[in-house]
Amino acid sequence: MSTITIEVVTDGNIEPCRVLCDELMAFQQSKAVMAPELFDMMNFDTRMRRSYDHALRTHVLIVKDGDVPVGYAFSSVSNVEQEDLGIPAWAPNQEQEGSKGFYPDWIETPQRIGFLSNLYLRDGYRSMGLGSKLFNMSMTWLESFSDVDLLFIYVSNGNEEALDFYLKQGFTYSHDVFGGFIKAVYRKLEK
Repeated sequence: MSTITIEVVTDGNIEPCRVLCDELMAFQQSKAVMAPELFDMMNFDTRMRRSYDHALRTHVLIVKDGDVPVGYAFSSVSNVEQEDLGIPAWAPNQEQEGSKGFYPDWIETPQRIGFLSNLYLRDGYRSMGLGSKLFNMSMTWLESFSDVDLLFIYVSNGNEEALDFYLKQGFTYSHDVFGGFIKAVYRKLEK
């Protein structure tokens, strides 16, 4: 029997997440009920790498079965300015008339915001409590910053299981992004 471990990336090498991130994009595409073809543009380089490179602070956890990566969580902290209120660096430009961007109208800028950007486990590792462990470790990291009092998670359309999980963890539905392609949930932190 292999040993399951969770490692924190401390050297900036997120390359072990490449295949897993691409699997996550394919998983999200398989769940999507709205515009699944948009996921054809999304992969490690366009989503995780781009977001990682643009963030002020990053936290990556990798779940390994022996030496094989089988899951990961990626969290970040970014400074959101007024000009950033529409589309983050990793997102495809999919603005539609009347469609909200990634942040609700009540966001005050500038503001440091924490994000749980990706959480993924391969099939066969999803019923072992690892997702909750990754989520809790990510929240502990995000909540550790005195200058962050707002967290966001963006859930792809069709992934109702993930949306329900985050809502049960104390997040609140905020708004639809790009007319429902993504659901935004948030949690205000008491500081």
